[in-house]
Amino acid sequence: MNRFPNLRSPSHLLATLFGIGLLPLAPGTWGSFIGLILFLYTGIYLSINQEEFYFLLILIILFSFVICYFATNELENDEKDQKSIVIDELAGMWVALIPVAGIVMMREFIICSFLAFLFFRIFDIWKPYPINVVDRKIKNYFGVVFDDLIAGVYAAIAVYLTLLLFL
Repeated sequence: MNRFPNLRSPSHLLATLFGIGLLPLAPGTWGSFIGLILFLYTGIYLSINQEEFYFLLILIILFSFVICYFATNELENDEKDQKSIVIDELAGMWVALIPVAGIVMMREFIICSFLAFLFFRIFDIWKPYPINVVDRKIKNYFGVVFDDLIAGVYAAIAVYLTLLLFL
């Protein structure tokens, strides 16, 4: 069995977001942060609209599933959810940002983006039901990504509720 990840493998390189997942402290947080930076870049500098955001979101989710499938293909079931795989955090983070995609005021856009990041990290680490069940029972590429997508949904709901209550 080869050592994981082998950054010469394109799927391993992409699954670790070009090695970000190999950082020794909190690789999932770094992967989520890359998702946040990518969102802020596309929203502020590229000025994408909501439709373009949803198109990119779908591409990121599909790409994450495909990359995780190939990156974990040769691993045993109990080894599939490697800490160095952080492309799933990027996908979950973008789900968490759904309520932010329609905000046009810069100050609120930035504040809510960081709020989504915070909520996503809380739910991804805490793993409330059903995230914990997916994380524990689905030991394949699908489970690697799906638990983060659910954490993203929880975070998006928390951001949306925060927007309703405070803005």
